[in-house]
Amino acid sequence: MATTTTHASVADRAQPPMLVAGPVAWMRANLFSSVWSSLVTLALAYFLIKFTVGLIDWAFLKSVWTVPMDPATGKLNPDACRQAKGEGACWAVIWDKYRFILFGRYPYEEHWRAAIVLVLFLGLFVVSAMRRFWRPVLALIWVAVLVAIFTLMWGGVFGLRYVAQDEWGGLPITLILSTFGLACAFPIAVLVALGRRATNLPAVKLICVIYIEVIRGVPMISLLFMASVMFPLFMPVGLNPDKLLRAQIAIILFAAVYLAEVIRGGLQALPKGQYEAADALGLSYWKKMGLIILPQALRLVIPPLVNTFIGFFKDTSLVLIIGIFDLLTSGKVAVTDPIWQAFSTEVYIMLGLIYFCFCFSMARYSQSLEREFSKSVRR
Repeated sequence: MATTTTHASVADRAQPPMLVAGPVAWMRANLFSSVWSSLVTLALAYFLIKFTVGLIDWAFLKSVWTVPMDPATGKLNPDACRQAKGEGACWAVIWDKYRFILFGRYPYEEHWRAAIVLVLFLGLFVVSAMRRFWRPVLALIWVAVLVAIFTLMWGGVFGLRYVAQDEWGGLPITLILSTFGLACAFPIAVLVALGRRATNLPAVKLICVIYIEVIRGVPMISLLFMASVMFPLFMPVGLNPDKLLRAQIAIILFAAVYLAEVIRGGLQALPKGQYEAADALGLSYWKKMGLIILPQALRLVIPPLVNTFIGFFKDTSLVLIIGIFDLLTSGKVAVTDPIWQAFSTEVYIMLGLIYFCFCFSMARYSQSLEREFSKSVRR
């Protein structure tokens, strides 16, 4: 009897066979469940393997990483890249132009300042992502980093050479426009979203509706053009903001509209009982919104909010219309060099990887926030 019980307990602890659970079972159920499923899986696997092999062959095996210096011109000689005849990538263009791509027309000998600005931005993003810093001290950190960034970019103090904004460019410009544009647009968006739902304040609601519909009804390029050309006409005599500030204002006004609609969707998604419960506690309007309604509404719309952030981070490339050299524009200008015009693909791949790293980081962070904030509502 004891022997029978022992054999039964061992059988209960035994792992299921591979055809019932595990990778093989998953592939059998999802990839090879039928004849058509198997054919589609094999066809896709063939094209994927062929593409991967070709990409590795072009990007690594047959690629050209360095080229010699031409003693006559003092520039790199891309003959080795031309001899590859497109069968391999020419990464030498990246080594020759990466500083111009990253920093644009910023003075070459002052690139160290722009590099520190990039480090400050990355540090600011990391600190802002940590929940233990989600306190009033975070606002002081943002102000301190903002002052440090513009001090480094402008110069003119502490022995730093003055650099006019017309010489700024590259990745610092992209981060300045997107980071501070979205940071300033978000509180405006919250107020506009609340104003559009303010049924007891019809004048405020009307103003918010007109603002949203007008700004949302025009493309961002036209708004940037109007900010560059028409905005100075409304300024007092002698006050003429530079084009970077004008572009920043246009981006803030444009982004605030789309963020406001996303936030309004979160406000409308909350059950009416949440509003009634907040009123039952006797809270004032702003305490009710700040402590109960907005935290829940923002938690519901994390995915569309981050999607909007990602979209506007990429849309900063439109500032080319008013002559600002962002990251994408610097890459375009870099390949206008006659000796590198045939190798623009490698430059655009580098630009795509930079944009992908920032956008993918935002997407992954939003997913972690969703998981963390949804713990309290899981059942």
